[in-house]
Amino acid sequence: MSWGTDLWDQFENLDKHTQWGIDFLERYAKFVKERLEIEQAYAKQLRSLVKKYCPKRSKDDEPRFTSCLSFYSILNELNDYAGQREVVAEEMGHKVYGELMRYSQDLKAERKHHLQEGRKTQQYLDQCWKHMDNSKKKFERECKEAEKSQMMYEKLDNDINATKSEVEKAKSQLYLRQHMTEESKNEYAAQLQNFNSEQWKHFNVAIPQIFKNLQDMDERRTVKLGETYRSFAEVERRVIPIVSKCLEGMVTAAKNVDERKDSAIVVESFKSGFEPPGDFPFEDFSQNIQRTGSDSTIGTPKTEGGKPDPKNPISRTKNKLWLFGKKPKAPTLEDLSHLPPEQRRKKLQQRIDELSKELQKEMDQRDALNKMKDVYEKNPQMGDPGSLQPKISETICNMEKLRSEIHKNESWLAEVEGKHGLRSERRPSADVNHHAPPGRESPEGSYTNDHSQEHRSPPQPDPHEFDDEFDDDDPLPALGHCKALYSFDGSNEGTLVMNESEVLYVIEEDKGDGWTRVRKQSGVEGYVPTSYVEITLEKNSKGAVTYI
Repeated sequence: MSWGTDLWDQFENLDKHTQWGIDFLERYAKFVKERLEIEQAYAKQLRSLVKKYCPKRSKDDEPRFTSCLSFYSILNELNDYAGQREVVAEEMGHKVYGELMRYSQDLKAERKHHLQEGRKTQQYLDQCWKHMDNSKKKFERECKEAEKSQMMYEKLDNDINATKSEVEKAKSQLYLRQHMTEESKNEYAAQLQNFNSEQWKHFNVAIPQIFKNLQDMDERRTVKLGETYRSFAEVERRVIPIVSKCLEGMVTAAKNVDERKDSAIVVESFKSGFEPPGDFPFEDFSQNIQRTGSDSTIGTPKTEGGKPDPKNPISRTKNKLWLFGKKPKAPTLEDLSHLPPEQRRKKLQQRIDELSKELQKEMDQRDALNKMKDVYEKNPQMGDPGSLQPKISETICNMEKLRSEIHKNESWLAEVEGKHGLRSERRPSADVNHHAPPGRESPEGSYTNDHSQEHRSPPQPDPHEFDDEFDDDDPLPALGHCKALYSFDGSNEGTLVMNESEVLYVIEEDKGDGWTRVRKQSGVEGYVPTSYVEITLEKNSKGAVTYI
């Protein structure tokens, strides 16, 4: 099927059809544009959704529950999925919409060129037809004029009254008209032959070629639409493997939810390390009432004057139990002694790990600076070794500060772990009737003066039990004395205020944590920095030793 052969007379319809084809192509391009805008908006909304439900968190707020971790994994996969939707939009914009718009402009220019060629050819044929028609009309007029001249000549020639001169004049007029008729005839014949030749070329050469070009253009447009339809689908198909991985990641995250692990994390997060409160003792307020011999007595521990023993932890903490009520808010202390033992131990361990990481960074920086200094010393043209010394000194100072912090926190951690160990041993020792000597506190802080209470469960400890380290009735013996070299404000819990040149009793030596336990003349005890005092031990404690 050829447009040039079968549609030789349908120039106007082909003009309309090719215009419709370009309009349809641009309509499809508009559809692709709206589709990619939907993809872009969808991806943007997905990213906003992920950002909304995955806010920035501090390191302490990082989720540990498997359900939370799985949910954030799903959010990450959804964020990757949104990225693939953006890829789809970008590919559609570049390989489909952009290509269609460029091709549409080319089609418009090509169509315009072919139609102009067709119109020029048609105009030339119309011009040939006009020349032929004019020569034909001229030939027709000349023939009519020649017929009139012949009739006039014959009339005068047959008229006996006509003069010879009139007859000769009519004869010459007839010859002139016949000559003009012959010329117009020849001109008409030439124009007719030329028009027929141009018309044959028009309908058999020019128009078929122009229509064939239009047909090729329209067919290429159709092929291009098919290719873009395929590209439209291929863009979607190419992201399917990655989208499938995102969905598989979501399924894997769902499988990673472990309810038992989450329950264990709850226990680990909130376990205080305290023993459950024991039974309250019976407080007999009727001891001062005289009883007869027949009166039965209640076998309960007696205290003087019917008043509760001030050393009994139950009486000390009966108004402080908060296991089933609102926990009192304790101030945040540097040694974290306001926290329950288990939580304090975890926080201290976490702080030590962080400080160790910072210390390692400082050590790496010191080593790098030393290497650079060695290079500068060997190659002075590369730099001045002295310029690195301030930075090296600053790094070493930071290292010392970090080591001091680590040492301090490790001492606190050792204290917590020591108390925790004693606490864990307390209940078994009670079961075998082993208790502290009269008048002394057990490791748990409860007094065991009355042997009738040796099988009683331990009471709930005081929330501030770890802040009070000097509740013993019997003071520790003095190991020596010390003189304060500097003043110390004693702002932390368990420390002691000390003035310069003040003399104090040493009751516990430094155990390697940088602190010495001392007692004032007034009997107040506490810890002071070992480096702040000059210590002299008594001769009966491993010889006299002086620390500065």
